[in-house]
Amino acid sequence: MLRDLIYLFYPIYCAACDNPLYKNERLLCTSCRHKLPLGNFHKVNAKKIEKVFYGRIKIENATSLFIFQKDGLVQNLIHNLKYRGQEKIGEELGKWLGEEISHSSDYQSIDVVIPVPLHKRRLRERGYNQVEKFGIEIAKKLDAEYIDYVLKKISYNKKQSKHGRLTRWINTSETFGIAHESLLINKHILLVDDIVTTGSTIEACVEVVKSIPGIKVSIATMAITE
Repeated sequence: MLRDLIYLFYPIYCAACDNPLYKNERLLCTSCRHKLPLGNFHKVNAKKIEKVFYGRIKIENATSLFIFQKDGLVQNLIHNLKYRGQEKIGEELGKWLGEEISHSSDYQSIDVVIPVPLHKRRLRERGYNQVEKFGIEIAKKLDAEYIDYVLKKISYNKKQSKHGRLTRWINTSETFGIAHESLLINKHILLVDDIVTTGSTIEACVEVVKSIPGIKVSIATMAITE
């Protein structure tokens, strides 16, 4: 009874469509769970992501949970995660994708999950790295180690979302560094991020780690643009 009254006066809203959730719904309403455009890249569409990086960097495997569409549900979902403090979204999406790829042989050999880092200034502004909980939950599902201190963002950039590929590469190139690289020798790492657009940020991260002996890199993100 008390729970019903609390929900009546303080309803919880869907993280994708912002409509009130029913009591039996968690994070997303039933409608949005069915409407969200799943990528299923780890099942049938892996080549779509790999083509983004073809001829640029060597990756083992790549997947994204959703297909990002402008002004769509996924955009609102990630906006709520990044700018409205709804960190629970990252946690739930990590559980979702982690469960999916845990059944794929391509991801059975993952040793370490690493988030694309934020610059310390951006981290102070936002208060959290939006892919942290996403990565933590994926690591749990894969029985892998989560390490967030080996890859560092060493210079501060303005937001990249409106730039083209060349400009984004110029802005991100050589802005990442690595510490404790011995932890990654002969490891298969899973690099996690929120959205793949041009792939420039992930490319810059892979460029930093690719010289580590025996390293293999796979990628998992919340979404990829069409």
